Amino acid sequence: MCELLAISARYPTTIRLSIAELARHGGDTGPHRDGWGVGFVQDRDALVIREPTAAATTRWLPCIDDTRADAVIAHIRRATQGERMLRNTQPFARELGGHIHLFAHNGMLPGIERDDRLATRRFRRVGDTDSEQAFCALLERIAPHWDAGVPPLELRLALVAEIAAELRALGPANFLYSDGDAIFAHAHRRRHDDGTIRPPGLHVLCRSCSAHADGVGIPGIELPPTAQQEVALLASVPLTGEGWQALAEGEVVVLQRGRIVSRLAPAPHAGRDSTRSASTYDTIPTSLPSRSTTGTAPIR
Repeated sequence: MCELLAISARYPTTIRLSIAELARHGGDTGPHRDGWGVGFVQDRDALVIREPTAAATTRWLPCIDDTRADAVIAHIRRATQGERMLRNTQPFARELGGHIHLFAHNGMLPGIERDDRLATRRFRRVGDTDSEQAFCALLERIAPHWDAGVPPLELRLALVAEIAAELRALGPANFLYSDGDAIFAHAHRRRHDDGTIRPPGLHVLCRSCSAHADGVGIPGIELPPTAQQEVALLASVPLTGEGWQALAEGEVVVLQRGRIVSRLAPAPHAGRDSTRSASTYDTIPTSLPSRSTTGTAPIR
């Protein structure tokens, strides 16, 4: 299976340390050598770079070292469906409601093309993957609600949770989705190093640091002297030795400006693979311990 990475920051930040570790998993320390991509969200648009080659050997990483964004989605691919080609490389991008939407998926969704609930008309696949079909189905579901502008966050979360429940009934369905305003993440099951497919599918880490340490500015950070940078990261596997927390199976979280602003987990009565609506979810506390530090890692 593939690996995912998402970063949300209060102030635009570089991602060189996080993306470098993820890239090593793409053909060096890990087997995900069939493609890689990263999307930097900038206002309502996004800079998306993708290659159907191993991330560990790409020449692009040094070029994006200083690229800043307050939201990022990245993906490294181990192909299970679709050829090793650009059209099958994630994250996928589409326009909806004047925003560029990004999507990256880790898992397998057999039969998604034949599922009437996930049929599409307006949005169609360019490539051959179940992942892109899932993205098109999500956009098809939410598109009517974007006709009058950005829908309320609560409605967007409910729609994402609804389709997440339908996807995980088909198979492992970890995904990251950005609508240009927030990042939505769904954690499910993934293949682990021992070969078993089980939770956790995603991990989360919250970081906090000031722009200055002991009166000395941190390289690469241009913030007001009293500003506090906050960063929330999501990854398939922890990328550092810090205190990453595993998300629950079926949990949906929302990141905005470096914080987790909403979390939903399936209600106990909903069943492991419930396909019912978001009303089968329970709201859970959004707070997670932040790791305060004066080093450079929190903002990279």
